[in-house]
Amino acid sequence: MDLLRIVKIHPLFWLVLGTGIITGFFKEVVMVFLIVFVHEMGHGWMARHFGWRLKKIELLPFGGVAETEEYGNRPAREEALVILAGPVQHIWMIGLSFLLLSFEWWTYADHSIFMFHNLAILSFNLLPVKPLDGGKLLFVFQTAFLPYRKALQTSFYSSIVFLAVLWSVAISVLPFHLNLIVVLGFLTVHHYLEWKQRHFIFMRFLIERFEKKVSLTSRVRPVFVQEDERVVDVIKQLRRGCSHMIVLKETGKAINESTIIDAYFNKTKRMLPIGTVF
Repeated sequence: MDLLRIVKIHPLFWLVLGTGIITGFFKEVVMVFLIVFVHEMGHGWMARHFGWRLKKIELLPFGGVAETEEYGNRPAREEALVILAGPVQHIWMIGLSFLLLSFEWWTYADHSIFMFHNLAILSFNLLPVKPLDGGKLLFVFQTAFLPYRKALQTSFYSSIVFLAVLWSVAISVLPFHLNLIVVLGFLTVHHYLEWKQRHFIFMRFLIERFEKKVSLTSRVRPVFVQEDERVVDVIKQLRRGCSHMIVLKETGKAINESTIIDAYFNKTKRMLPIGTVF
């Protein structure tokens, strides 16, 4: 019930619902949004389970989104489980549809339509394109092996490549599939906005650490740097899921990451060589 209070319905949803009534596809539209609703509630339930700051769950005409106030400092395994909690919901919904065939009011035609939309939404969501679940999983996987800033860039470029492939398929194979074109248009706009906000996304990752809003694990990872490397460049080597010690290669001296983060948010020190911070 707590999750239901933060569910929001986009105004365009009512337009799509009305269109479904007029065109005679009301039952199909209701099925699609029921599937999307359960999918997003799966994300929301798992996020609540881990104590995430969940802002809202919004149902959109072409899907849904569970918006949180977490910015990359949760453990990679934890975030992966939150992401997978959405696709997992399709498994029991498909099983339920088979069980409902024993009732007269759930026809084989209903079952076929429900199965099609379940499998279509599940398959599409697992594509490695942001902000789909597959794209998010790819990003989480990359943050397990790369610095957070590098993972942001790498995941963005790989997502763009997959999106370009989808556009090529849509134009060459399904040029008149309006729903697909609209969804791909939305994904393209998302990539444009993420590119513009890439520095802000990384900044939120650092601010959480700067304001001590995240509990870092006891695992400490050294970051070896040269004295002449700038603070603004060293900060890009921080990773999720651990704390860091910044170590000078020349002398072996070390400082903890809070010192380098403090220097980064000090405008007079941000562009200085890291050696001056020591």
